[in-house]
Order: sequence, then C-alpha cells, then structure tokens
Amino acid sequence: MKGHFLLGAACVMAAAPVMAGPYANVETNSGFGGSDYSGTLLETHFGGDIELSETAAAYVQAGPAFLMPDDGDSDTEFSGKAGLNVAVTDELGAYGEYAFMTGDEDLASNVKLGLKYSF
Repeated sequence: MKGHFLLGAACVMAAAPVMAGPYANVETNSGFGGSDYSGTLLETHFGGDIELSETAAAYVQAGPAFLMPDDGDSDTEFSGKAGLNVAVTDELGAYGEYAFMTGDEDLASNVKLGLKYSF
C-alpha cells in the first residue's frame, strides 16, 4: 500500500508545470478525554500544491507519523493526505480531504468535507 501511494505522489509531483511548489508540513494533534491526556500524534509530511484551474487546487503530502501515547510505547507509522479546494463563488469555497495512516494490521483512513464562507 505504501508503494502505491508513493508512486501516485511521485506522478503528481512530476506534473511540475502546474505545481505551485513543494512544502514541508509538521502537524501535531494531542488527545484528551476530559482533562485526561491520552497521547500525541506528530506528522511530518513533504508535499506539494497543484493548481488545477483558476478556481480549483489540490494537494498531496505524506511522511512519517510518530505516535506517542501517554501510557504506552511510542511507534512510527506512515501517513498522508490528499485534498481539493474549489472556489464555488467569490465568497463560498468547498473542500475535501482524504487522510490515511498505516497501522499494525489495518490502514486507518478518514474523509473530511466542508464549506467555507468568507464575509
């Protein structure tokens, strides 16, 4: 699975004429249940933005993900995201993102969709 994603990312990155440029993205997410800390996920991604048209842009990014649970051993997995942003009107935008992370046995993934209205 990792190989398929890396091959896909490499193909997208090879489309240099429409690519706005590579970037590094470091993101940390910490979990809490009430006031009880459960752990932190640190994702360190390399990616790129791709201009699809005057009103649409996409991105793809991937790299190591460091899991640091409060009560267990730390672990390193592979994670990535791909997304699309579309200007519906001057004030309204739509976006979607697919994210994944490898695991011991299963691939964890989620999808995010939304609208953003600017005043």
